Amino acid sequence: MNWDVKYFDKLTPQELYAMIRLRNEVFVVEQNCVFQDADNKDQSCYHLLGWQNENLIAYARLIPPGVIYTKMSIGRVVTSPSVREKGKGKELMKNAIEKLKELFGDQPIQIGAQLYLKKFYESFGFCQTSAIYLEDGIEHIEMILS
Repeated sequence: MNWDVKYFDKLTPQELYAMIRLRNEVFVVEQNCVFQDADNKDQSCYHLLGWQNENLIAYARLIPPGVIYTKMSIGRVVTSPSVREKGKGKELMKNAIEKLKELFGDQPIQIGAQLYLKKFYESFGFCQTSAIYLEDGIEHIEMILS
């Protein structure tokens, strides 16, 4: 598996298309959730792309402090259904945390997590910091890694 981190304006059209396609495949089609994925935040972020051969199989948006939260953040965390249960999600999160710290220093990371993934994020040291709330019809919680 090969990993790339690129700021939005450095993405090639092919990389951007693969990123949008994977996000749509999981967040819109698989989770049956109609929402505005193109939220005008991608342009201010770095993008972590995990490739297996020519296929994008893992992706996360690396968000600078002040774009969504006052703290830096990780969002749009997604792996292809074709690689689930093979440790690629853990590899993705480990890389996302490391890359965020390289880019912005060793500071807390805040995320909005789908509730069903709470234990997954806790395995990296994230702690729940909010009550459950609905976002696009899906239960979420805020979490922070100090």
